[in-house]
Formats: sequence, C-alpha cells, structure tokens
Amino acid sequence: MGCSSCSTNKNGVPKGCKSNGNCGTGSCGSGNKLAVFDWLSNMTLPTGEAPFNIYEVRFKNGRKHFYKTGEKKLSISMGDVVAVEGNPGHDIGVVSLAGELVKVQMKKRKVALDSPDVKKIYRKASQKDIDVWNTARDRELETQRKGREIISRLGLKMKLSDVEFQGDGNKATFYYTADDRVDFRQLIRDLASAFSIRVEMKQVGMRQEAARLGGIGSCGRELCCSTWLTDFRKVNTAAARYQQLSLNPLKLAGQCGKLKCCLNFELDSYLDALSHFPKQDVVLKTEKGDAIFVKMDIFKKLIWYTYKEEKFKWYKLSLEQVTEIIDLNENDELGSPLEDYEAEIAEETKIDFENVVGQDSLTRFDTPKKPKRNRNRNRKRNANQKKSGNNNPSNKKKNPNQKNTPKQGGQNNKSNKPSGQNQNKKNTNKQNPKQGQGQKQNQKQNQGQKQGQGQKQNSSPSNKKQNNQRRNKRRNSGNNNNAQKNKQ
Repeated sequence: MGCSSCSTNKNGVPKGCKSNGNCGTGSCGSGNKLAVFDWLSNMTLPTGEAPFNIYEVRFKNGRKHFYKTGEKKLSISMGDVVAVEGNPGHDIGVVSLAGELVKVQMKKRKVALDSPDVKKIYRKASQKDIDVWNTARDRELETQRKGREIISRLGLKMKLSDVEFQGDGNKATFYYTADDRVDFRQLIRDLASAFSIRVEMKQVGMRQEAARLGGIGSCGRELCCSTWLTDFRKVNTAAARYQQLSLNPLKLAGQCGKLKCCLNFELDSYLDALSHFPKQDVVLKTEKGDAIFVKMDIFKKLIWYTYKEEKFKWYKLSLEQVTEIIDLNENDELGSPLEDYEAEIAEETKIDFENVVGQDSLTRFDTPKKPKRNRNRNRKRNANQKKSGNNNPSNKKKNPNQKNTPKQGGQNNKSNKPSGQNQNKKNTNKQNPKQGQGQKQNQKQNQGQKQGQGQKQNSSPSNKKQNNQRRNKRRNSGNNNNAQKNKQ
C-alpha cells in the first residue's frame, strides 16, 4: 500500500488510519467506503463536447458531496486532493468520481444540476493545505474523548460516535445518537470554550452510525452499509419467519443493534418458493389419525408432520405427497398412514469426503494405545500355553481304532481345563474302587498306543521338519523375551 498511515513505527507496531477495514486517507487506491467503479473511464467523449464540470468529493468515513469547478478550467481527475467551499472557510477532500457517471449518481440521489447544494471547488490542495488538514485530523480522537467526558458530566442521554474536523481546522462536526430529544445548548457552549472552534451537532441513526464507523459482520466480510449499501429499507421479523430462522435477537441483529439488512436480500426467492407450499394450519386426515405441521425445508421441498396423539414421532413427507393427501381430504377421503408415505421417499447418500489421495484417517489417534507391559505378559502366556500344549499328549491325534472313553479326573485335563478339576475329583470319589482300577488300566493302555503312534509319526521326514520349526520358534520367542527384559 502507498499510504504512510498503514506502515509501522520504530517499534514495529502498525500505525493504522483507524478506519476499520478501509483506507481513511484515500491514498491506497482501494477499499474506499461506498466506492464507485468508473466503467466509462476508457471511453472518449464525442467531438466538440466538453467534459462534465461537476465532481463527487469524498470526506471522512464515506461522506460525499457534489462540487463544481465553475468558470475556472481545472484539470481534475479521480484521486486528486482539492480545496472546496465550506461553511465557513474551506474544506479538504478527495475526488472520488468524475465524468459522465456523476450525472448518474446525481440522478440517483435526486440532486439537480443547478441546486444550491452543489458548491464550488476552489483549487487543488497545496502542501500547506494538506499539512493543516492532517494536523486537524490528528486532533479528532482527543476531541472525541474530552467531548464524551463533558457529556457524562452534564448527564445527557446521548452517545458521541464520531468527530470530524473541517480542512482548515476552524470547525468540528460532532455526530451523536440518541433515543429521545436532547437539549445540548449547554454542551455546545462547553465544547466551543474547551476547543476554541465552531461546533456543529449532527444526529444520526443507529444504521448511519455503523455505516460511518464500519466494521466486520458476522459473515466475516465488511459491513454492507459501509461498502455498497446506500438505501436503508425497513426490516421486519416476518422476513426471518418466512426464511424459517429462529427468532434469536443475538443472531438476527447486526452491529447497529437493529435487524440485519441482509434478511431482505433473499426474501423474494423464499416467497416465490413458499407460494407452492400449503398453509401451516392445514390438518392432514389419515387412516391412523389427524396429522399437524411441524417444520419444512423450503428448497428441498420436504415437510414434517406428526400425529396429534403421537407427537413424539415426526414423519418426513415430500411436497407432492402432502398435496396428494390434501386432495383426498377435499374429496372426503382419508389418506394412507404417514408411515407408508415416508417409506416411499428414497434418500440418496451423498459422499461429503472421499479419500482419493490415500491419506490417513483423521480419527487414527482417538483410540488409546495399550501399554507395552500387557503385551509382554500376553506373549509370555501364549508361549507357555504352546509349550504345555506340545508336551500334553491329549493334544495329539487320537487313534481311530480307539474307543471314546469319558474324561474323568485325568492328568490331561489339568493343563487345559483348570476349572474342571473339582468336578473330576468329585466324580472319582463317587465311583467304586473296582471301576477306578479298570479305568486306570485302560488309560495306561491308551497312553502306550498314543506313544507308539507318536514315535511312528516322528519317524517321517515331514514330522521332523515340523519339530525343528517348533524348536526354532521357541528359541526365537525366548530370545525376544530376554531382549525386552533387558530394555526394561
């Protein structure tokens, strides 16, 4: 930016021109309040036609007026600093618009070409005029602070929002807001004696105050009233009702404390869409009972209804289904239950996010990691179970010629089923001693047969390879456990 007020001082702190998002000096060339784009600047005038001698001049916080050059032929273009007629004295401003577009702006504001409000341009501002203007602007903040102290001392119910000095520094305009009529005759005397200047009091509305001061709205952009909006239309709460907005004053109110002007921007499109919807007080008569209106989605053309007796359940219907039920009710017929209509609506699942690049999941760190101690304990348990399972002859294959014998208090169940030991002991105590001796002999015979089969199986080359692999696994698991213990 070319503006010196936007630069930083020696300590690196930005100065700023205190204009809240816009260039207050006009030298930046962009961001001016209520700026107009001159789309006729590249077009030449017809031959023999003189350029328009009225110019639009901008002052502090977007205040604009029209001035004419008169008989003097001054070569003035957009962005020039000029000295214009004041009341009394002269004022300093920046030319914001020139040429044929000034006629359009005058017609829009209903200002005649020969109106007495169109004052004269004296000259282009000299360096002395600009220096006096800058010193006068530097006094505005201190004047505003002392003016608020005087108002609070007098006990007046008014708010001093802004102070603007004239270019020659002989006059200051005090902008204020008040709900009721204020008698500020004593205030004018105190201000004139305190600052030794001519005082002019000007009352503005809440919206005009926000437009002058500027700021950032809840949408994240600059205020419409300080950038492009010039006519302030009335805004009612009915506009919020038509758009199905919650009547929350904190959300509907703007920086001025009034309803937001943007509530009127989309009101016409909402009214056109609502013309096809039935009234909200229409009751749908179905076979299950009467249904009443709950809410609607205007642009998706969906309406929610609920039964009078069962208000805990809402049913989503399309606009076509609702009109169908209303037509049946006009012919003294009952519609089907709302459950049947809701089942007909097919919802299309929209994919909001698709992992095309192959990125990691955003929730991969949500699940907490397990501590390493538990992992080591589980590995030790698994290794011990494998060892006991390999040594246990019950885990080996059974002889197909062997008969199935009931499991009773044997040694094989101790390693695999510790919970069944008590049951096996009770069963063995209840049996006769003769039966117990016979069962022991049968178990010895079965063990001998299994050992013989195991020896035959181990003799094969495939079994030898399996045994070697198991041994290697045991050795590796033991080495890993020792390494982990040493690390801990």
